[in-house]
Amino acid sequence: MDQTGSAPTDLDDCRLTAVGLLFEVSQAIEGLLAPQLAEFGLSGVEMGVLIRLARTPDNRLRMSDLALQCDLSASGLTRVVDRLEKSGDVRRDACVGDRRVTYAVLTQAGMHRVTSMLPGHVAQVEEVFTGLLEPAELAAMLDALRTIRDSIRPGSTAGAEGHAEDDLANRSTPASA
Repeated sequence: MDQTGSAPTDLDDCRLTAVGLLFEVSQAIEGLLAPQLAEFGLSGVEMGVLIRLARTPDNRLRMSDLALQCDLSASGLTRVVDRLEKSGDVRRDACVGDRRVTYAVLTQAGMHRVTSMLPGHVAQVEEVFTGLLEPAELAAMLDALRTIRDSIRPGSTAGAEGHAEDDLANRSTPASA
């Protein structure tokens, strides 16, 4: 017991440090990327939805799978897809075999929007995040993050089967501007 009669806590616990650093870095990166996304009229959540659809076979996911992958509630995803539908980036398709299922589908306009902003977005991600790591550090971080994600959010890759996650093979150094 400490002087207040409470059990002592270990504020130097590395687990607190790990989760604190993860939150701090995540929030900082979101803040650094937000202005560039705003130039394209997108929020970070909207960009996340578009990127997930663009990287998925046939550019479509069941709404329930997309909500899980984007860590959104069903109603939260509905609001995001509503906005993306109004801008022409996404459409909804009903499932022929099951009327309860609806797909979010990236349109050609949505793919064009993603591919238009991707070079600048990837360059900025490289500048503020991935480029700060050696290739082996980045590979280890990706493995660790996937291990954690798969444990705490099983099914978070549903609907994306057949998509190789060979991110490091696609990593390139952007040209200096």
